[in-house]
Amino acid sequence: MATLLLKLILTPSLIGAATLAARRWGPAVGGWLVGLPLTSGPLAFFLALDHGRAFAVSASIGSIAGAAAEAGFCLAYAAVGHRVSWPLALVAGSLGYVAASLAIQPALLLPLAGELLVVGLVLGLSLRLIPSSRLPRGGAEHPAWDLPARMIVGTAIVIALAAAAPALGPHATGLIAAFPVYAAVLAGFTHHLEGPEQAMDVLRGLLVGLFAFSGFFAVINLSLLPLGIAASFGAAVAAALLIQGATLSARWVGPRAPQAS
Repeated sequence: MATLLLKLILTPSLIGAATLAARRWGPAVGGWLVGLPLTSGPLAFFLALDHGRAFAVSASIGSIAGAAAEAGFCLAYAAVGHRVSWPLALVAGSLGYVAASLAIQPALLLPLAGELLVVGLVLGLSLRLIPSSRLPRGGAEHPAWDLPARMIVGTAIVIALAAAAPALGPHATGLIAAFPVYAAVLAGFTHHLEGPEQAMDVLRGLLVGLFAFSGFFAVINLSLLPLGIAASFGAAVAAALLIQGATLSARWVGPRAPQAS
């Protein structure tokens, strides 16, 4: 019940915040923001409370691999996004996520450092394969239904995924929890209202944000058993914010200066 209430409150709030950030600072910032473990982090917390710390540690391995699966979503969406409508692009992205989830399975057997290396290489390569847009941000009219529709759609998807995940075991739970619900909602709506180029910026922002996502679950994996729930999750949040801040200060995302003509 507590998890359901959290998702009913947290999910629309976070989608609304990411949407407003994207309107203010550009789609890449919205994608970067939702790269944080905004759903999988709270889910991991409740897994630790309800199923024990060992279960949550095992799930963290799946969540780290899930960052590579999210890259599969981004690559598949980007591959077709300029040629098809946003619903078909979302279907392609979801299939890409499933395919990448299957392909990343061997990495689950690696030591943590090896898994992180694989995921880091996948994220770096994906960023090179999805070009950055040079279109000016903003300019699109956002109808009154846009923001509440994003909140409703995102919340429904999160609740459905959460209901299906626990029966699949810890590793599968971690992978399912990593499905980029917020980014899918942002990319789809951005694609519909502003065009595919701006949707690509959402995906690039997500890929950058996934470095912090991976760092969060790496800290959970290393510290949850020895430190306990409160200290471990506090350290994981601090690590994710530090990594997220580093990517922003390096100007991997955010407003870009216009190129000289």
